[in-house]
Amino acid sequence: MRAAPTILHLDMDAFFAAAEQAAKPSLRGKPVVVGGLGPRGVVATASYEARRFGVHSAMPMGQARRLAPNAAYLVPRFAFYRSISEQVMELLGRLSPLVEPLSLDEAFVDLEAGGLADDSAGARVVGERLRADILATTGLTGSVGLAGSKMIAKIASEEAKPDGLVLIEPGTERELLGPRSVRILPGVGPATGEHLRRAGMTTVSDLAEAGEDELVRLLGRAHGASLHRMAQGYDDRAVVAERDAKSVSVEDTFDVDLHDRVRIRTEVERLADRCVARLRASGHSGRTIVLKVRRYDFSTLTRSDTLRGPTDDPVVVREAAGRLLEAVDTTGGVRLLGVGVSGLADYTQEDLFAQAEEERAAVAIAEAGAGVDAVETAGDGAAVSSEPESTGVLAVERRWAPGHDVRHAVHGAGWVQGSGVGRVTVRFEDPWSAPGRVRTFSVDDPELEPSEPLPLVRGECRAEA
Repeated sequence: MRAAPTILHLDMDAFFAAAEQAAKPSLRGKPVVVGGLGPRGVVATASYEARRFGVHSAMPMGQARRLAPNAAYLVPRFAFYRSISEQVMELLGRLSPLVEPLSLDEAFVDLEAGGLADDSAGARVVGERLRADILATTGLTGSVGLAGSKMIAKIASEEAKPDGLVLIEPGTERELLGPRSVRILPGVGPATGEHLRRAGMTTVSDLAEAGEDELVRLLGRAHGASLHRMAQGYDDRAVVAERDAKSVSVEDTFDVDLHDRVRIRTEVERLADRCVARLRASGHSGRTIVLKVRRYDFSTLTRSDTLRGPTDDPVVVREAAGRLLEAVDTTGGVRLLGVGVSGLADYTQEDLFAQAEEERAAVAIAEAGAGVDAVETAGDGAAVSSEPESTGVLAVERRWAPGHDVRHAVHGAGWVQGSGVGRVTVRFEDPWSAPGRVRTFSVDDPELEPSEPLPLVRGECRAEA
């Protein structure tokens, strides 16, 4: 615990949805929901306008549509969000050598290590300047929490939302936490919260008063002792600059359960190729191939195979995932498939199987690249993930995902509002224009093509797709 509030926590406000609103003038001030749009999709992020209707992240998309039927529902554009995140992380890196990213839109910063602040006044100045720099650079807002520990700084940034700054003076932690629900503490989820409630503990002060021995009896040695320390406002975790990836994975949820064994094998191979594409992009190879299968009854099976050495060859990963699938009973249907690689390394050894021709591998990866992927990262359970739409959609119509950028030879830049029955509807506008007009085209119109996202702020480099 520090004597000055020199640990900063930044959390971008409704990041995915806010980025979409900034890119699309017609959606500003309106409810926007980003996530998987199939019947089994889930909400990744909801704008504050959508949250007023009760929509929130991790909610089934079908429930969100019932709550906010008039909201704009968009497919995630992770390459776009990642490009904005890189701008934000660069700004954080100017403040301190100790920046700990938790996800694309969230990070801790050790201001003391950067020599920029050693008291409350200095920390507040840095925090306000950071918020202004983020707005000027990205056009988006972020909320900042400042405190003497990571736990309290994160609580402060949540209090600051949206678009604010909250500084909590060291020494006031117990007073702040006392009346709050036990769920405010890290590691207290629904199950632990209910267990504590049945024991008569609903507030943080209840935990502090119960004592360490009682919490250890209820929750076990490690969890009970940790929770007692946090209930007293004590958290001595350091800001860690390097957060090495532990695994790379991709998965798809299907609108309709898959029963055909050949189709299931084809989907696993496609996921393996996408996983390798992500693996190579991160500059890693891996030794352990992981297959995830969620069956019709929601039971989830995970199988893994550890190779003799790390690889980043798509054929190796594809064949290993296929062998794992052979040992899984898919009778009754499959609703989700996933392929991952763990045990990451920065080099590759000779492949264990015959190498495919490089051209063939490159083509396979390119063909698989159209899907939405998920990358798991180390630390605090942080992950960037998605539940993509079903793959059972005509390829020509998957090309026009709602929210994605397009360019027309005559009308210029725009984005897809929707597509179906051979037609695609496009709204033509850019981040700096007034709300634009809507036009409809044939899905195979030769003058309409996918496009890279435009920068949110004039003068910035084009975001890479």
